[in-house]
Amino acid sequence: MRPEHAPFPSPAALPGYADTARIDELRATEYQHLDRHGQVYLDYAGAGVTAQAQVRAHHDRLLASLYGNPHSESPTSVAAGSLVESTRRAVLDFFHADPAEYAVVFTPNASGACRLVGEAYDFGPAAPFALTWDNHNSVNGIREYARAADAPVRYVPLSGPELRVAESDLVTVLDAGRRGRSGRRGLFAYPAQSNFSGVQHPLDWVELAHRHGYDVLLDAAAFAATNRLDLRAVRPDFVCLSWYKLFGYPTGVGALLARRDALARLQRPWFAGGTIRAVSVQGDWHRSMDDESAFEDGTLNFLSIPDVEFGLRWLDSIGVDLVHTRVGLLTEWLLGRLSALRHRTGEPLVRVYGPTTGVGRGGTVTFNVLRPDGSPVDERLVARESAAAGFSLRTGCFCNPGAGEGAFEISGTSLRRGLLARVDTIDEYLGALRLPTGGAVRVSFGLASNASDAQRFLAFVEASYLDREVSAEPPLPPRLRC
Repeated sequence: MRPEHAPFPSPAALPGYADTARIDELRATEYQHLDRHGQVYLDYAGAGVTAQAQVRAHHDRLLASLYGNPHSESPTSVAAGSLVESTRRAVLDFFHADPAEYAVVFTPNASGACRLVGEAYDFGPAAPFALTWDNHNSVNGIREYARAADAPVRYVPLSGPELRVAESDLVTVLDAGRRGRSGRRGLFAYPAQSNFSGVQHPLDWVELAHRHGYDVLLDAAAFAATNRLDLRAVRPDFVCLSWYKLFGYPTGVGALLARRDALARLQRPWFAGGTIRAVSVQGDWHRSMDDESAFEDGTLNFLSIPDVEFGLRWLDSIGVDLVHTRVGLLTEWLLGRLSALRHRTGEPLVRVYGPTTGVGRGGTVTFNVLRPDGSPVDERLVARESAAAGFSLRTGCFCNPGAGEGAFEISGTSLRRGLLARVDTIDEYLGALRLPTGGAVRVSFGLASNASDAQRFLAFVEASYLDREVSAEPPLPPRLRC
């Protein structure tokens, strides 16, 4: 039920919404398949959606010409290589990156970009790895490379209900162990936008970390789809991206944007086809390529990489700022509605993790549904019931354990009691920690979201869970991977 003193208009009635009508026009044409089967897509943090124009462009390009493996000098190879290089230039142009300063390395996804940096970075006792609790597991995994090199690994905690990082805590971590560093650098990694809470961490931390002697890996996978990242104003050493999160298609292609001086300091632990100029078996010798192709293992996805250029032009034609405005309005509206809902007991219907207003956050809203007594409803039940109702959303831990531990207030003391050595399943882990649920519910808005998406989801939550006593839940499926 809604408090009488807090009426809410439809999102479409909000000031500024009419200025984003271009998105509704596209929804009715290029994204009409979103409405064909009466479903509601609310997982833009997981993947964007594909416009019909993108599919047509891919189809027309492949049927208009012939493209071959670019590791040759044949006409078909030259044609493919030319499109790959054109896409590199388009990526740099989209992010306003100076080609003399930045290089584009094509990868399978953002995780592949993180791995490239992790495996080749010069970690060591005097070159630590610093990162925030709030990171995707593809960034957390870099710590294994750091530890293998005997490098200190230091986490910056989250603080407060908004799950932000206090800059004083960041400075403390960056200052740790400075004495005796002997000029060695370290690596600091953090997300421009949390894939768990939607929090947008300050981009000026890039320069802060530089002043403390660190290179910076900026995870922009969740940020770049609805926010402009200008590499003239913010100059991280490494940026990781997955293109399908920006505009849905193609999958299987990501990128590492790297400052050329930082890329030159990476030392790869192996080589592969396409990354070397020459190699000798008997002479036990090889010579790596001296440009970004030294990091592109094997044959690139040359039939899909040109779709990235079309996708960037498509997003630019719509306007990242326009998408940002639309997503911000829908997010603010949904947060306000969810936060206002109360059971008859007076208990809130949901507990939102992260900011409860649209300030300093993106279009990701993560929460748990609560029973009338204030206890959480298992997110697996919400996953099953929302799927049956036609909603595509995400539940679980979203591959971000640090943010989840901060949200659920799991103490480090509990985790250090030998607990992890005695459990085999996620459910045993939750039982040992006495947690009622293993994750949360995440909805996220993106390029083609509209007012109806937000309204239909809010109506589903109200109708399904308000004043509902969920006492004996039916058997639930095992939890999906983290």
